[in-house]
Amino acid sequence: MVANVGIRRILAPNPGPMTLDGTNTWIVGDMRGVVVVDPGPRNAAHVATLASLPVRLVVVTHHHHDHTDAAIEVAERVGVPLRGFDEQWCVGADPLVDDEVIDVLESPLRVVAAPGHTADSIALWIEHHGEHGAMVTGDTILGRGTTVIAQPDGSVDDYLATLDRLETFGEARVLPGHGEELPSLSSVVRAYREHRLQRLAEVRDALSRLGGDASVSEVADLVYAGVPSSVRQAVEASVAAQLAYLRG
Repeated sequence: MVANVGIRRILAPNPGPMTLDGTNTWIVGDMRGVVVVDPGPRNAAHVATLASLPVRLVVVTHHHHDHTDAAIEVAERVGVPLRGFDEQWCVGADPLVDDEVIDVLESPLRVVAAPGHTADSIALWIEHHGEHGAMVTGDTILGRGTTVIAQPDGSVDDYLATLDRLETFGEARVLPGHGEELPSLSSVVRAYREHRLQRLAEVRDALSRLGGDASVSEVADLVYAGVPSSVRQAVEASVAAQLAYLRG
């Protein structure tokens, strides 16, 4: 019988407009051995906490700095491999591949390619946890708010396909890259898809009002009016991705 794997969160001390309360570093396993997912920023106390654990592997869900800055340091301090979907975030091991089973713990973890937020985004399926399993989602799904899909690395087309795939995992517990955990992956996915399609409809309507060659800034002003200036860059990057999708 496969053991029920433990999961806990260590919140990194890097709160902000884009990181919410901070990056969630997920610790999968128990005191016999753990996988550290998304080590987060190079904060001395945070790194020391992670390095004190019985780490067998460090994994990053995608390349953004708020998830990866401490990754190499943690892996090297404890002497274990670092793995991501992009070979740039691999030390002492090959890149992760879709559907790969990671078997460094008593309970296996499965890699789920999840492009959209970034091209190298992955999720980790933890089947043997609780009644319905759990999915570490990185920034593909957040604990609150919505995910930025930013060009040129992000893709609305890929993101919608990723949501379709994640929905098949049913009532799994959602372990996001930022924010609190959520119940029922399939329910969250449906809400995310509805929001994304609504935003696309709003952008499409903006183009009908502004003209088909409207700029990113013009569309952002109309669709995202009132959004704080602190996230304006992310808004424009998201609008660019939506325009690319709608323009084919």
